[in-house]
Amino acid sequence: MLDRTATSTPLAGALPALEGYSRDLRIDACRGIALWCIFLDHVPNNIGSWLTLRNYGFSDAAEVFMFLSGVTCALSYDKARQQGGWTGAVGRTLWRSWDIYVAFLLLTLACAVMVYLAGGDQLADASNTRILLEQPGETLAHAAILQYRPVNTDILPLFVLYHLLFAPLLWLLLRAPNATLGASLLLYTLAHVFGWTVPAWPSGHWFFNPLAWQLPLVLGAWWIIEGRKFRPWISSPIVLVPAVLYLAFSLVIALSWNIKPLEALVPQTLLTLLYPMDKSNLAPLRLLHFLALAAVVAWLVPRDWRGLTTTVMRGTILCGQNSLPIYCLGVLLSFAGQLALLDISDGLMMQVALSMTGVLVMIVAAVLLDMIKTKPRQPPHTKPAGVPIEQPTGRELVINLRTAKALGVFSPTRPAIAHTFALPAKNVTQDVKLTTKALGPASYPPAIPRETRP
Repeated sequence: MLDRTATSTPLAGALPALEGYSRDLRIDACRGIALWCIFLDHVPNNIGSWLTLRNYGFSDAAEVFMFLSGVTCALSYDKARQQGGWTGAVGRTLWRSWDIYVAFLLLTLACAVMVYLAGGDQLADASNTRILLEQPGETLAHAAILQYRPVNTDILPLFVLYHLLFAPLLWLLLRAPNATLGASLLLYTLAHVFGWTVPAWPSGHWFFNPLAWQLPLVLGAWWIIEGRKFRPWISSPIVLVPAVLYLAFSLVIALSWNIKPLEALVPQTLLTLLYPMDKSNLAPLRLLHFLALAAVVAWLVPRDWRGLTTTVMRGTILCGQNSLPIYCLGVLLSFAGQLALLDISDGLMMQVALSMTGVLVMIVAAVLLDMIKTKPRQPPHTKPAGVPIEQPTGRELVINLRTAKALGVFSPTRPAIAHTFALPAKNVTQDVKLTTKALGPASYPPAIPRETRP
């Protein structure tokens, strides 16, 4: 990445961090791992969830995914701005927001269909789809305005809103990045102090409060634009040592939820101070845990880490690069896994099999999506890749097959003259003029009498 260049204008032509930028595979890899963790966490009573972040600290994959979404949005939408101006950036954000909105509605219908076909009353209540099956018209109307959501789809309405508003956010970040981050932090604080939320239907509020969860998104975008100044400081012992200590502290507290001997070591007064740790409003301890985790991971895993090229990491990278369809697939797989645990068996082997099968299906789907996107498309009558295209030189005839026969220069052993180069001429006179230009008056063939011309 190149250094930032000071100018007298309020906005440089490109994001400073994007000058000479090449894709950081750690972003896609972490998003892919977050998607796997979200799927495993969405299957209740699943042994596979012990592999996810939520059992070893205060935060979970949601914070990771939101922060990385801010990073990728800043990179993607600034590229659109550079190519098509602010009109291109706004159009790109609107199109992406529409994609997520349509995916949310289709996923809502798919969840209802799965529950209906399974015929499980217990799953209908657990997935919040009973009201959709009993009052489909009214429920779908509220889903269309993002007030109703089945379980595990809550994050999609959040992204519909954030992508819709990202162009003005990017405009502010490019002009006053620190002030914009400060305003985001202020909104987060006010939402906690005054209890601001967004109402849902038929009752309650959005599970992910957009007024609070905007902070990690803005933080991710800010990091791409302004974070270069702070990177040496982030990797210094002044930050890393407290981050490691805080991660160790949160690990003990999280494990004490399920390990009785550790629970006895944690004072009850401390637990009273720490809980409840609200996920809906992104409790400060959760945000602090994610920031500590991000600092340590960025220090441990450099950008050129060779492990990113392994087969397993390639699978996570492809999942991260296709985050929207893979997330939707993960939601449906978690419903299918929950059905299997209810109707077939909830044994340990079934839990392991469902976890491994779900992750494998997500990888296969990501590979297929990548193949579809990267499939080469050759226009008709083009030469295969790698075959050089012959170009005429200044001393070659540019002539079509009909004219070659008329001039007596056609030979079966030289068939390429007619079609190797430019479009055929309209008549012989034009061909002869082209020949004159190419060879000069002393070298072109003698003129053909008019009565013998075709």
